[in-house]
Amino acid sequence: MNLSNLKPAEGSTKARKRIGRGPGSGLGGTSTRGHKGAKSRSGYSRKIGFEGGQMPIQRRLPKFGFKNINRVEYKAINLDTLQQLAEAQQLSKIGVEELIAAGFISKSQLVKILGKGELTAKIDVEAHAFSKTAETAIQALGGNVVKI
Repeated sequence: MNLSNLKPAEGSTKARKRIGRGPGSGLGGTSTRGHKGAKSRSGYSRKIGFEGGQMPIQRRLPKFGFKNINRVEYKAINLDTLQQLAEAQQLSKIGVEELIAAGFISKSQLVKILGKGELTAKIDVEAHAFSKTAETAIQALGGNVVKI
């Protein structure tokens, strides 16, 4: 066996349907397009969303909502996550670099510290935003809160 006599497996390929090649082929005449109408003509292309004259769905449904272009997206990090990180790596200061190194956030993300969970270690936290509960919990243990 060599490259010159390789063939696909029996029954795995099918011959292309050659339409519009005269009546003897059985696929001449209307060339599988049916009789008359726009779809039988050359150059026909249906508009996107066209439903045959029926009122299209994008016109039947009402408009709603909007996208706030000024929205600032934060990655939420809870106090219990900070506690685990502080215990695991014996940290007294946790900033964005430490969170990136630990794999909690990527370089482009902004961080907001939220108050879920319990904090027992005294740590200084540096982030882009804090919830009130998180801020008071960190400061109650003698830690510092630094907004970037």
